[in-house]
Amino acid sequence: MNTKQKKGLLLVISGPSGTGKGSMCQKLLQDDSVKYSISATTRSPRGQEQNGREYFFLTKEEFEQRIKNNGFLEWAQVYDRYYGTPRDFVEETLESGCDCILEIDVQGALKVKEAMPEAVLIFILPPSLKELHRRIKERATESEEQIQMRMSWVLGEIDQIAKYDYAVINDCLDEAVEEVRRIRHSEKCRVSRLGDLTKIYHDEDERGF
Repeated sequence: MNTKQKKGLLLVISGPSGTGKGSMCQKLLQDDSVKYSISATTRSPRGQEQNGREYFFLTKEEFEQRIKNNGFLEWAQVYDRYYGTPRDFVEETLESGCDCILEIDVQGALKVKEAMPEAVLIFILPPSLKELHRRIKERATESEEQIQMRMSWVLGEIDQIAKYDYAVINDCLDEAVEEVRRIRHSEKCRVSRLGDLTKIYHDEDERGF
């Protein structure tokens, strides 16, 4: 008898900027059975970016046609550019048995959950707002005014946490990553993901011992 779940999990990672989502995803991707969800965009490639690696680069017409064909789990227009999560890439990854990680903002995550209810939403939290401010400032990529504006958004994002399945506080990166791994393994044991166990055992019983 084989009750092993063959279909992969869709893990959706969200949280305020500076919580270490990117670093966590990189560590999780060290497992060969995990793939990163590649987004599609209508912007042009930059530097050494390659189609199918950093992004799927589409024309505006191609993107809009995919929207009409329900080809995205979620999508958004940012100024004159489109960004979205291709449905076919995620579904093919899951059907292959690999887990798929999608790092996305709260609004996008909730759209993904609506399109794919079996998705597992994980919200990454900082140990404190003070620590989050320190991390963002330490990156030295934004002015103090920009940092304060970013900090003003944080509580609004955290207010959405009740719509998520799990919350992980990233105080120590390795410990936070291990917690996400435990969530991943626990979800694979969820009865609803294991098929009709009753039928499996009854079929075995009918064959005798």
